[in-house]
Amino acid sequence: MGMRPSARMPKLTRRSRILILIALGVIAVLLAGPRLIDAYVDWLWFGELGYRSVFTTVLVTRIVVFLVGGLLVGGIVFAGLALAYRTRPVFVPSNDNDPVARYRAVVLARLRLVGIGVPAAIGLLAGVVAQGYWVRIQLFLHGGDFGVRDPQFGKDLGFYAFELPFYRLLLSYLFVAVFLAFVANLVAHYIFGGIRLSGRTGALSRSARIQLVSLVGMLVLLKAVAYWLDRYELLSHSRGGKPFTGAGYTDINAVLPAKLILMAIALICAAAVFSAIALRDLRIPAIGLALLLLSSLIVGAAWPMIVEQISVKPNAAQKESEYISRSITATRQAYGLTSDVVAYRNYTGEGQATAQQVAADRATTSNIRLLDPTIVSPAFTQFQQGKNFYYFPDQLSIDRYVDRNGNLRDYVVAARELNPDRLIDNQRDWINRHTVYTHGNGFIASPANTVRGIANDPNQNGGYPEFLVNVVGANGTVVSDGPAPLDQPRIYFGPVISNTSADYAIVGKTGADREYDYETSTETKNYTYTGSGGVPVGSWISRTVFAAKFAERNFLFSNVIGSNSKILFNRDPAQRVEAVAPWLTTDSAVYPAIVNKRLVWIIDGYTTLDNYPYSELTSLSSATADSTEVAFNRLAPDKKVSYIRNSVKATVDAYDGTVTLYQQDERDPVLRAWMQVFPGTVKPKSDITPELAEHLRYPEDLFKVQRMLLAKYHVNDPVTFFSTSDFWDVPLDPNPTASSYQPPYYIVAKNIAKDDNSAAYQLISAMNRFKRDYLAAYISASSDPATYGKITVLTIPGQVNGPKLANNAITTDPAVSQDLGVIGRDNQNRIRWGNLLTLPVAQGGLLYVEPVYASPGASDAASSYPRLIRVAMMYNDKIGYGPTVRDALNGLFGPGAGDAATGIQPTEAVVPPNPDGTATLSPSKAAALQEIQAAIGAARDAQKRGDFAAYGSALQRLDEAITKFNNAR
Repeated sequence: MGMRPSARMPKLTRRSRILILIALGVIAVLLAGPRLIDAYVDWLWFGELGYRSVFTTVLVTRIVVFLVGGLLVGGIVFAGLALAYRTRPVFVPSNDNDPVARYRAVVLARLRLVGIGVPAAIGLLAGVVAQGYWVRIQLFLHGGDFGVRDPQFGKDLGFYAFELPFYRLLLSYLFVAVFLAFVANLVAHYIFGGIRLSGRTGALSRSARIQLVSLVGMLVLLKAVAYWLDRYELLSHSRGGKPFTGAGYTDINAVLPAKLILMAIALICAAAVFSAIALRDLRIPAIGLALLLLSSLIVGAAWPMIVEQISVKPNAAQKESEYISRSITATRQAYGLTSDVVAYRNYTGEGQATAQQVAADRATTSNIRLLDPTIVSPAFTQFQQGKNFYYFPDQLSIDRYVDRNGNLRDYVVAARELNPDRLIDNQRDWINRHTVYTHGNGFIASPANTVRGIANDPNQNGGYPEFLVNVVGANGTVVSDGPAPLDQPRIYFGPVISNTSADYAIVGKTGADREYDYETSTETKNYTYTGSGGVPVGSWISRTVFAAKFAERNFLFSNVIGSNSKILFNRDPAQRVEAVAPWLTTDSAVYPAIVNKRLVWIIDGYTTLDNYPYSELTSLSSATADSTEVAFNRLAPDKKVSYIRNSVKATVDAYDGTVTLYQQDERDPVLRAWMQVFPGTVKPKSDITPELAEHLRYPEDLFKVQRMLLAKYHVNDPVTFFSTSDFWDVPLDPNPTASSYQPPYYIVAKNIAKDDNSAAYQLISAMNRFKRDYLAAYISASSDPATYGKITVLTIPGQVNGPKLANNAITTDPAVSQDLGVIGRDNQNRIRWGNLLTLPVAQGGLLYVEPVYASPGASDAASSYPRLIRVAMMYNDKIGYGPTVRDALNGLFGPGAGDAATGIQPTEAVVPPNPDGTATLSPSKAAALQEIQAAIGAARDAQKRGDFAAYGSALQRLDEAITKFNNAR
């Protein structure tokens, strides 16, 4: 029977077509409308920041890649369908019960819809996926050389960083496109009769055979290309059970030849497949494909496994030695751990320091950090919050400044931000929330090495931080009593103020001042934002757009928005940096600093790769997860890297939101590529001012990654590396409330990088021996401008107590446990141990310092803020303990050791004698002097008895007596 005429589909009425078009239009608006609004808002926002070129470059790149990827895949699929249709048989036998005939009729009735719609839908999906790879495309177009060649193929590493990922992407798209074209061609030939199945026999038209065989042959050719590229990816892959990354003995001597053999077999199989075009025999390509599959199992899998089991495993250390050396060299290069950066020095760790040597080590002993930034935030809140809607983060930051005496000191610092979640009652309505309570006020700093008075008991008034404040005062002028002068302490941009779903403020002159600023004794004073930041929102178009953006009708109807109004949004500093530099990974720690009398947020930015040959692949989230990150849920992104550079330092102005990117690593090829993609967005390193350089610090996340890698890659000998016998471990945090690694600490101490007695700001960490609690090394990364980035590793032989053993010795010492037991008796007070610092002192010794905090156990929150109550130390096996650093040092090393320590301490040099030796004191001064002398005597007696309660009381009386003496006339 001949082919039946195609069944006619019922036609739609004009009304039905109009309704369908309207419905499709509504759906399109609902789907595309929010994206168009977001794109327009982003265009405005990037323009306001001065980074509109970033927005347009990314947008244009995505659109071009979308079109190219979609047209590539969709076009190949369309070609497969079109060829099948054009070469379809003229006559196709069929019967009334043939289901294919019904499908054929439907397709022919909607031929244009199927023939164009299916490839268009596939192309659309392929384009959407492709535009997500815009980063690879841009790096391929702008990448350069590293100046370093891989040890196997001799190719510059730029090939692996910039070219190989693009070739892989292109190959994957071609493979998917040809495969989908094969499926489309196969289905089309079946529907149009080029392929007929009946019982156990079937028929294949000449055109169907040629087209399908050609597509299969193309797939096999693409597989041959894939085998060729697989060779290069061997250098960054890791074989299970090996302690290093990259191609090992089995990979080089079995897998690599196997890839070449399989590529040759694939080419032969492709020729066999193409031969079916002329020979008209499908058995030959079938045999070829079977051969390729069998070869991949035997040559690609079985042979390497045999080589691994028989040749490598019996003598693995020697067999893998050459390749381990490659991995050690590459990992050090990729993570910035080469010999020009890292210096190793031997250090005994068991020195016998005298009191005089310790006292002379002023750079360390005068800067011993007592304030733990993870503990003292409640004290900042209690004393410096001011209003219910101001807030400090749970974890504060550490920075350094030069004090009034010219000494470098580290400070616990925080910006007093507005926290929208703490607004109450009518403060929460839209007008107040977004136009009145718009900004924070103040920069707070506390010297990390001292506290305000002695708190021998948690109920005494002492042990709290000493606060230095820059703030808008009650008379409207800026009070600049902080560690550096600050012209504008108002804070419109910060991580706390942006931590809300509706992160925006509407500012600008629209009449009287509206924004809450400060209070006098009689009234509230308001303020109007005058900064350059903000997107204009005065026009009706802008108001409509932002009403849709934030789903808020008040943009349209509120009279607080005027022609001069601006909207501040996207106010998180790190997110602003990530938006204008989408190629950066930012550090999890953002900190405030006063630079050139402006308050700025400083953010560290990283460039990364995940395919650096022979370099170990590291998970950022795992490497940076210490006890602090876990406790405050501040984990780094779950991203794996094999190359990282702190290539960019970024600042965000806390008042106007200005984002500035500075080049930090001038040798980073990845940064150079991105600077070509986005020219003019990153300022040269020479633009970093000396004032800013003084507050740049070695980034914490990078240091954590490096210390984890140094635990392995400090080893030079490949045989020792393979045995893991000389590996180190990052110590666990000894604090009983912690559950992860001990964090590194920023401190000011003796300059390890220069190996002199000058004070230097540095990031430090202790390292344990592998799976043991004894100390193996001490790592210090310098943050001083002169030696920035230099890492010094003090290697420690023998069995020197690590942090856990030191903490155990301190907490179980009878005098310590008895004293703290009395303080915390019956849960009256809660004891908290602060950060355990490891400090090299004098020559060869290591000093452990652990501050002790206590807070009343009462439920009243107003009285439960922790305060410093004791300082515990350990040197060798001896424990020092007391209310002050001076007491603990003197207890360890003898009288005079704590002379350089700061803070409240007894001293006999209260009243200088007259030159002639005669006393000329007034009666009030004489009385105060007697009180001073009595207090000193009481303090000495209490210290000899070991009675710390009496000692603390005597010091408190001494402090009061000194105040009386200074005020007496």
